Amino acid sequence: MFKVLLVEDEEMIRKGLRFTFDWVGAGCVVVGEAENGEEGLRQIAALRPDIVIVDVNMPLMDGIAMIEQSVEGASCSYIILSGYDEFRLAKAAIRLGVTEYLLKPLEQEQLLAALERAKSQVELKRQYAAMITSGAGSGEAQQASVVKLPGKSSSRYVSKMIQYVQEHYAEKISIKDLVEKLEVSATYLNQKFKSETTYTFNDFLNRYRIQKAMEMLQRSNEKVYAIAADVGFKDYKYFIAIFKKYAGCTPSYYQETYGHGAKEDNDVNG
Repeated sequence: MFKVLLVEDEEMIRKGLRFTFDWVGAGCVVVGEAENGEEGLRQIAALRPDIVIVDVNMPLMDGIAMIEQSVEGASCSYIILSGYDEFRLAKAAIRLGVTEYLLKPLEQEQLLAALERAKSQVELKRQYAAMITSGAGSGEAQQASVVKLPGKSSSRYVSKMIQYVQEHYAEKISIKDLVEKLEVSATYLNQKFKSETTYTFNDFLNRYRIQKAMEMLQRSNEKVYAIAADVGFKDYKYFIAIFKKYAGCTPSYYQETYGHGAKEDNDVNG
């Protein structure tokens, strides 16, 4: 079950969310409530929720400010609620890696869909929530890996598939290339790869490319669209979408936050 925290200043809305929505059916449990951003921060620290549903306009501290102050130390995903269709707020929410921006009055189908996206992002977001300092004393920040490679016990086919991705990720590749090289069907390769790595081949390829993009974003001020091309993404908008899916933020925000040197205005959409 995924732990959910509700942060909403209007008690009727907050209680309505808690007691009229089928949380168990959604694979969630509400672990707490807060009626303003300051209380929300305390609850996030104390309860460590997986998903925070937060209103934008609240007394003492609004939802955006609360997320800004909690996003570095928390590994949760955020769903924003607002009674105002304001692009400025939506843009701020996107910059912070918010999973969804929903308008009131909220339809249960919308919330359920948003929760599904948040749930799928929770584990990934934890991986990207904190940077660790290298024990080698180099002073460079390192990021938890997006992909986990299987051990030496992996089959010959899976090892060859991983090696192929590592050597050719910057090119246009697909599992069809490996079918020809390994002389095995795509169905067999996909099943073998999934059973040993837990990833589909395409998911692994995207994760590996994003990992490489993150490394480049950390160490250089190269344009985001150029980095996208360098790691094999020819469609820039698709790269932005995949990066946000795995990292929980846009590549330009990631570069600004974790990269070395001053950030250039390299992502007009992010």
